[in-house]
Amino acid sequence: MKRTHHCSELRPAHAGQTVTLEGWVHSRRDLGGVLFLDLRDREGRTQTVFDPSDLNAAVFDRATRLHSESVIRVTGRVRPRPAGTENAKIPTGQVEVMATGLEVLNDAEILPFSVDDPEVANKVNEELRLKHRYLDLRRPEMIRNLRLRSKVAMATRAYMDEHGFLEVETPTLFKSTPEGAREFLVPNRREPGTFYALPQSPQQFKQILMVAGVERYFQLARCYRDEDLRADRQPEFTQVDIEMSFIEREDIYALIEGLLKRVWKTALGMEIPGPFRRISFEEALNRYGIDKPDTRFGMELVDFTEEFRASAFKVFAGAIANGGVVKALNAKGLACATQGQIETMTEYAKSFGAKGLAYIKVEGGEWKSPIVKFFSPAEKQALTSKLGIEEGDLVLFAADQWLNACEILGKIRLYCADVLKQQGKLSIDPARFDFLWVVDFPLLSYDKELNRWYSSHHPFTAPVAEDIPLLKQDPKKVRGQHYDIVVNGVELGGGSIRIHQPDVQRTVFEEILQIPPEETQLRFGYMLEAFRYGAPPHGGIALGFDRLCAILCGTTSIRDVIAFPKTAKGTCLMTESPSPVTPRQLKELYLEVKTAKS
Repeated sequence: MKRTHHCSELRPAHAGQTVTLEGWVHSRRDLGGVLFLDLRDREGRTQTVFDPSDLNAAVFDRATRLHSESVIRVTGRVRPRPAGTENAKIPTGQVEVMATGLEVLNDAEILPFSVDDPEVANKVNEELRLKHRYLDLRRPEMIRNLRLRSKVAMATRAYMDEHGFLEVETPTLFKSTPEGAREFLVPNRREPGTFYALPQSPQQFKQILMVAGVERYFQLARCYRDEDLRADRQPEFTQVDIEMSFIEREDIYALIEGLLKRVWKTALGMEIPGPFRRISFEEALNRYGIDKPDTRFGMELVDFTEEFRASAFKVFAGAIANGGVVKALNAKGLACATQGQIETMTEYAKSFGAKGLAYIKVEGGEWKSPIVKFFSPAEKQALTSKLGIEEGDLVLFAADQWLNACEILGKIRLYCADVLKQQGKLSIDPARFDFLWVVDFPLLSYDKELNRWYSSHHPFTAPVAEDIPLLKQDPKKVRGQHYDIVVNGVELGGGSIRIHQPDVQRTVFEEILQIPPEETQLRFGYMLEAFRYGAPPHGGIALGFDRLCAILCGTTSIRDVIAFPKTAKGTCLMTESPSPVTPRQLKELYLEVKTAKS
């Protein structure tokens, strides 16, 4: 018989019916000569019972020799479970199937790790799980993640369709535009020496679609970056890519807030309040030390530049005299920090170029630090008042140029929060989601080594209209129409209103970013030409779909929401790729491999 029900479908109302189930042997128990097999498919589990008094000996004997994860078909009669044996943890826990027939569809060998242990992710080496990803994906937690990812994708498509967007697929064989992250190159056999590049994003294509009059475009786009990997990065990833014509920033804010409300409702059944809070880039750095702040806890940075301008502590006074700032934060309750933890924080400070880390431990009614002796009573009073210093606190300082000082304490702030959470002194509701927009980013940043400006976002971002006259006069003061959407300290995505005037775009390329005219023409000539034929005002955004799903699934690694992810080294352990190719393949591509000398 074909399968009549899935393994999470049977209820007491089915009692007396003859059914056929198909799936994997999830677990087996032999109790007094009666065999209990939990059968699992994608939807859930059902307990089946093999009683030798109801079966011929051959069938029962075959059942006793089954390994976990063997694929079987069971036919039998549904009955209520005996009183006291119900399992409230599964939907089918009130019934069981008394087997009358068994067909083994595929025997399984002994598994390299169990798939029915909810703690397997903590107990089994991730490399082993990725090598046998087909087994790892059988775990209910992983199936749940893939199911949720699918629901979010469907909800996204439905929402975008309701708002008049067309889903358009853009090419994945693109022109190499060496900027930002490294690209993956694809050799072109037809014209030896030429290459495609896999796109880092569909940015240029979606802007061309606006010139073409599509007006509202979206895509769940596959993108590629040949960069060092972390828990939230993969060499190939998916983003919700969006572009709209005839809009302003407010239109993007409204659209994305509506989309995220729909997604959270679909995935978690949760109502997300709006509108989302907005803070400037400068405020985010000043208060949290990072442009993607986690606002679910305090521990904010406080400025003490004026208080220490004439301080006897020369480190602070000297930094201020050189145009820098003095900032501090109070990690309340962390005066118990170990020497190892202090050293970790000191290394964070040094990674930003600082010589060390100044701090004060408040213990036994004393301020314990070698720097305290340099502080005046007024300076101590200012610290106590503005930081709310109490017994058991740890006060940490950064004295440096503004951005560096902010980023040093921003990194330390997050580390302190993790330590306090581990100690049970900081509690954050896992069901709390703090959304915010970070806006008014600087359009340009300065590279001291190369002695030139570069785009803070990308070169297609439009400056704030009133700042355009400053492009040549004072570039550092020009704000970009760039915006990031952040939740719980994670950047979900970013976008901008784009430059749509060809003369402004050429000015940014050649005069501000100092790209030679011939290189501008080679890399972006087709865009500038397209803009000459009537480009509408337009803007867009891209949301990291993998990151979004990871947040919804409550995991810190996007590998947990991607069916077949790569390792931190960019390899697929299951298929053993990347792998060498044959000399014949290289010859066809007019390529020669030179191995590095050891």
